[in-house]
Amino acid sequence: MIDSVFAFFAHIGEMPHFWGFISIPIVAAVVTWAHVWVAMKMVFFPLEFVGIWKPWIGWQGIVPRKAGKMAGIVVDNTLAKLGSLSEIFREMEPDRIARHVSTVLVDRMEELIDEIMHEKNRVFWENLPISFKKRVYARVRRQVPAIMDGLVRDLGENIEDLIDLRGMVVRQMEADKALVVRVFQDVGDREIAFIVTSSFWIGFALGLVQMVLWYFYPSDWGLPIYGAVLGYATNWIALAMVFRPLNPIKIGPWRLQGLFLQRQPEIAEKFAELSAQEMVSLKHLVHEMLTGTYADRTRALIRRHISPLLEGGVVRTAIQLTVGPTGYAALKRTIVEKASVLSLQPLDNVAFNRDRAKVIASIFSTRMKAMSSKEFQDLLRPAFQEDEWIVIVMGGIMGFLAGWLQLVLGFTH
Repeated sequence: MIDSVFAFFAHIGEMPHFWGFISIPIVAAVVTWAHVWVAMKMVFFPLEFVGIWKPWIGWQGIVPRKAGKMAGIVVDNTLAKLGSLSEIFREMEPDRIARHVSTVLVDRMEELIDEIMHEKNRVFWENLPISFKKRVYARVRRQVPAIMDGLVRDLGENIEDLIDLRGMVVRQMEADKALVVRVFQDVGDREIAFIVTSSFWIGFALGLVQMVLWYFYPSDWGLPIYGAVLGYATNWIALAMVFRPLNPIKIGPWRLQGLFLQRQPEIAEKFAELSAQEMVSLKHLVHEMLTGTYADRTRALIRRHISPLLEGGVVRTAIQLTVGPTGYAALKRTIVEKASVLSLQPLDNVAFNRDRAKVIASIFSTRMKAMSSKEFQDLLRPAFQEDEWIVIVMGGIMGFLAGWLQLVLGFTH
């Protein structure tokens, strides 16, 4: 037996292509690692098409190229299942939002009224008695909190009719491809690192298989063919290990489960935080109400709440004195437009947005953690699944090229 083993290794040592033969698994490992690393980069970069003939000659990262479609999948499979818009807005505590907006507006009330009146008749407004203008300021200041409270409550009750959530997120990610890349990279950072690192060892193991196959079935085109098959298999195995097995399998002291699924609690928190801060923040929701698909409905609702403010005796008198009876209707439209813009400004506050985002992140995170493995996998994998074949096929192509190069350099006299 021992003599047979020594004879086998002696035979290998005498092979004319000894160094080429023993380098097969090493080359397979290095090339596999390299092409998987390149493949992972090509999934995300470049953000914009680089080439000479779009889309045929050149490249754009898979994720940024399909930013809109992937954003739609994220909304359909994730955000829409984690909570309705009305529930999200309700959890943001509309009363606190109304108080925040009222406080900011009341502090700037004189400045805002002066700005509006100056647009219509600067000279006349400036020449009105100070006492008269102070009565206007005081009346508006008293009414603003109640008006904002009713407005914000009304917005929350009708939010499903005022916001196109899918359209909002899709437009946002199409306009900011770096954002959609960051969402997928931040959520799947460990999985991406695992695929790249494990590809070296998977490539080495399959390279040993490739070496054995070539030993028993040597052929000029054997190395490229084996390389293509094993390169394809390497990428398929690496991707499969991220999501398979779906449910934990106990093998002795070991617990096997797809890496993405093992990290469900951690990924849930990270995705929830990103979603609440970058996709469905209070600022984004209000901006969509005022400028999005159904902005006309929002403006009509604002008009309904603002109108009583303009009907008060002293305020109406001040308006009619400034612009005349015929300009009253036009000024009402101006004020509604101003109110729409001004209502955004207090919500630009970073600290207030971050505080409200924590509430939503907590809801999303709790619900994602409670999902079954199947439900959790279906949240994000469909966004990648459609284009997984590109990464797998690339492994086959790179494996073929590596095998051909190895044949030329190591096995050709």
